[in-house]
Amino acid sequence: MKILAIETSCDDTGVALLDIKGGKVKIIADFVSSQTEIHSPFGGVVPNLAVRAHYKNLPILLEKVLGKINPKKIDLVATTNGPGLEPCLWAGVNIAKVLAKALDKPMVGVNHLEGHIAANWLGASLRNYQLPMANDQTNFKHSKLNKFGLDASKIQNSKLFPAVCLIVSGGHTQLVLMKNFGEYKILGQTRDDAAGEAFDKVAKLLNLGYPGGPQIALLAKKGDSSAFNLPRPMIGSNNYDFSFSGLKTAVLYLLEGMDSRFRGNDKKESGNDKITNDLCASFQQAAIDVLIAKTIKAAVEYKVKTIMLGGGVAANQELRKQMSMAIKKQLPIANYQLPILKYCADNAAMIGLAGYWKYQRSGGDKIENIIAKPNLNL
Repeated sequence: MKILAIETSCDDTGVALLDIKGGKVKIIADFVSSQTEIHSPFGGVVPNLAVRAHYKNLPILLEKVLGKINPKKIDLVATTNGPGLEPCLWAGVNIAKVLAKALDKPMVGVNHLEGHIAANWLGASLRNYQLPMANDQTNFKHSKLNKFGLDASKIQNSKLFPAVCLIVSGGHTQLVLMKNFGEYKILGQTRDDAAGEAFDKVAKLLNLGYPGGPQIALLAKKGDSSAFNLPRPMIGSNNYDFSFSGLKTAVLYLLEGMDSRFRGNDKKESGNDKITNDLCASFQQAAIDVLIAKTIKAAVEYKVKTIMLGGGVAANQELRKQMSMAIKKQLPIANYQLPILKYCADNAAMIGLAGYWKYQRSGGDKIENIIAKPNLNL
């Protein structure tokens, strides 16, 4: 099954082409156009500039992708329709609708968060597990039941599910229980800032530029994570929700109590680099401690067989490493699966695979019913 996928939920324009056969995923083409240079001067994403760039980039990327296949051989068009920035979502939805109608192919609107979960199957070892497969008799729709009335995909993946996935990015921080492909339960989510958003805001306080997450991670390698005693919000709460606004504010108050020469304006000032590095390390460690504590707690309570990460912050090397250490110590028999770095950030390949899952569950959506849903939930 060949799937053309589009991703425009925020500031990255993505177009990809997937071929799924026998439960295995082959990525024929995968292009992403970043808008970092456009938004960097503003310290964050400017929606009207982002949507303008999407409409400029989509035809260019589509031409590259469609040059690799006869368009008539495309079986499905998938596009992100939420959550995200509404004007940006509409850019992808509108163009995907035109393509689906022109090609006379079915179309699905895809949840961006399910895409981040699906990213674990792109280039990672989870590809060895059986995806729910399409079959000719059902025209690619629905996983076939065997003679005992059981879904074969559930039997094949008994070593994988239930799983818990920590989706952590600039716009989202959620703990999701995954019972099977397409079967989700949100255990907890952020009550204010997402973790990635907090990284960006702290980076702005330190004048480190945008996006801030990679900059903080880089400087944290040189710093002392115990130099500043920052709070770990909600780490001991009786639920799986998160809160990172207070952590960001704690950094702000800490900076306000310092001499202005340590606030990143003069990089040559004696002591400035060390304090900045220590602040980055201390902030990063505080955020990681909360993310790991909540994830391990959920994994233990729900007796999961697999722990996964997804989203842009899942590329953070300290998070990946320390999560691995915590799992080995507290859940040594659990699988630990990670998306490769390329697929942590927003991309269309993950949307194509999530679109395949959705099409397997329920077939195509009515094109006229696919609209941008900025607050769409799993």
